[in-house]
Parts: sequence; structure tokens; C-alpha cells
Amino acid sequence: MIVMETKKEIHVQKVEDLIGAAKEFLELIKDRKIICFNGQMGAGKTTFVKALLKAMDARDDGSSPTFALINEYSSYMYGPIFHFDLYRIESMEEALDLGIEEIIYQDSICFIEWPDKILNLLPEDYVEVKIEVNEDQSRTLIVEL
Repeated sequence: MIVMETKKEIHVQKVEDLIGAAKEFLELIKDRKIICFNGQMGAGKTTFVKALLKAMDARDDGSSPTFALINEYSSYMYGPIFHFDLYRIESMEEALDLGIEEIIYQDSICFIEWPDKILNLLPEDYVEVKIEVNEDQSRTLIVEL
């Protein structure tokens, strides 16, 4: 069976629109578990993940895992949710030492920032999200399913 790749866009004009955009995004990805976020530094990857956690009724608000590299959250509706910020990862071996591969394949939702560092570990059916900063400082999320 050949699966056609689908590309959708979600526009976020201002911070107040984030929860609505997060809910729209969750409906769009349905039951997909591995979500990869790309975008320049400061584009809003972590901010959007925080909005997703809120929309998913996670028990914690979410923070950047930049120093911890991996944060784990829990949601009554979605179960365990992992948030990876791999900006500081320098090698595939370092990622493997952190147990990233085991987490990715345990059937939990994983939000991954800077996924290019572990592309070889990702399953084929991951969702790719590129966050673009527009001239008016709004954001466009380009979602590839």
C-alpha cells in the first residue's frame, strides 16, 4: 500500500491563539505518536509543545528540557508524554546512552525538538512539523503527515 504524504498548515497570529492551534493540531495528527519539531532558534517549538501539553490536560505545564534533554509528563487522556530537546546532543551514541530509542518505541507520545540529531532512530510514520516565523512575527506550522 502506498501512503500519500499530506501537508497541512496551521497559522498562529498571536500567543492567545496557541491553545486553539494545539487542539487543531491534535485533531490533525490523530493517533500518531512521534512528532518532530523543526525551526530556527526562538521560532516557538517549546512554546507550542507547552500549548499541546495544556490542550492534552497534562498534569504539568511543561518547561524546556534543554538542560535535562528529556521531560516526562502525564495526561489522563493520553498517558505518558515525553518532550525531547536534542539541541545539545552531539552524537547518536549520546542519544542512545540517554535511552531515547527505548522511549520512542514504547508507544508513548514523543515531542522531539531538533530531531535531525536522531533521524536514524525514528520510525517511518513520524509527523514532521516546521515552524516558520513570518514577517509580522506570527507563526506558520507546516505539518507533514
